[in-house]
Amino acid sequence: MKNPQVVEAVTRRWRAALFLFMLATGVSMASWVARTPAVRDALEVSTGAMGLVLFGLSIGSMAGVLASGGLVRRHGGRLVIAVGAALLVAGLLVIAGGAALEVSGGVFGGLALFGAGMGLAEVAFNIEGAAVERTVGRPVLPVLHGCFSLGTVVGALLGMGLTAVRFPVGWHLAAIALAVAAAGVWTVRAVPAGTGRESAVTGDAESRDGDRARGVRGQLAVWRDRRLVLIGLIVLAMAFAEGSANDWLPLLMVDGHGTGATAGSLTFMLFAVAMTTGRFTGGPLLVRYGPAAVVRASAVVAAVGVALVVFSDSALLAGAAVVLWGLGASLGFPVTISAAGEGAGPGDASARVAAVSTAGYAAFLVGPPSLGFLADHVGLRNAMVVVLVLLGGAALITGALRRRPGAPVSEVPASQPDLV
Repeated sequence: MKNPQVVEAVTRRWRAALFLFMLATGVSMASWVARTPAVRDALEVSTGAMGLVLFGLSIGSMAGVLASGGLVRRHGGRLVIAVGAALLVAGLLVIAGGAALEVSGGVFGGLALFGAGMGLAEVAFNIEGAAVERTVGRPVLPVLHGCFSLGTVVGALLGMGLTAVRFPVGWHLAAIALAVAAAGVWTVRAVPAGTGRESAVTGDAESRDGDRARGVRGQLAVWRDRRLVLIGLIVLAMAFAEGSANDWLPLLMVDGHGTGATAGSLTFMLFAVAMTTGRFTGGPLLVRYGPAAVVRASAVVAAVGVALVVFSDSALLAGAAVVLWGLGASLGFPVTISAAGEGAGPGDASARVAAVSTAGYAAFLVGPPSLGFLADHVGLRNAMVVVLVLLGGAALITGALRRRPGAPVSEVPASQPDLV
């Protein structure tokens, strides 16, 4: 018989560890983004050549995202988080070294490592967060993603400050790597073993091949559920809305509304603050109104914000509207991931969460850059109409997020990893 007080204490530590490391990953990502101009200057490359260097981050991120779900099902979330953390730290150190030595290939390789670590850790963290939600019986994923958003705000402010005093970018990223390493060690020690793992892998080759085949089939079979397909479409739209702002908002304000570069950066900061606020304050709304109503309202609010940015000729109004964009986009990703795992057994839940997480991150990473091709023909402001249409479509299908009748929301799954 497990001691309830011990279980509660370990669960609190588990949850706090996830929050800490998501905060650290947000700081690391924003630190890199804030120092991108300094890295470009150190490498002495053109903007086009820098785009090729940045491609390393996309390659690594997609590789990590696509591999993470299967690895969690095979080995459990804790091991995947440990590997992801190690790759994040290694990537930051390689980027720092490449910038200091003025080696473009080094920065490309570091970004690939960093992206792979981010992709591996992010999907595993969503699976862990969904497991914590099932344990405590209340929303956790919005705050978990809020910690990442808060980290991006902290990292951006830190990067702006260090840029202003011309602190060497290599030493900056190396210091962030050490902080991420410390957070990673504490997190891995606090996360229980076995979350998301389907079964132990036997020693002979035939059994390993069978487990691998079942894992692949399992990841594909979950999409036979019509409800999960609708949830996947919702997360595609909401993640696309968030990723579009991350990729294009500063340039949208500069090119589309004629603001200065500083105003464009400050507008993005406003968006990040709105995202953070929405994720930290959304829990009570979810408890009171349910995920379907909250995400429907979120999609509408985000759509209003995007519409004002696209159609208003006032730069001031467009800048203020990004608050609506950020608040509306803030809850879509975490709430849909939580809904994907709700009501399923532990093995099915991890497969469903991994599938929806992968779809969301693919939309977040790959979708928004495609707007650049459309913008070449219609302009960046008009290209954002795609985001508006997707948000409108998502608002129409949020009924898929309604909790299934009789679905457990607070009990610990039978095969939940031992906490004592």
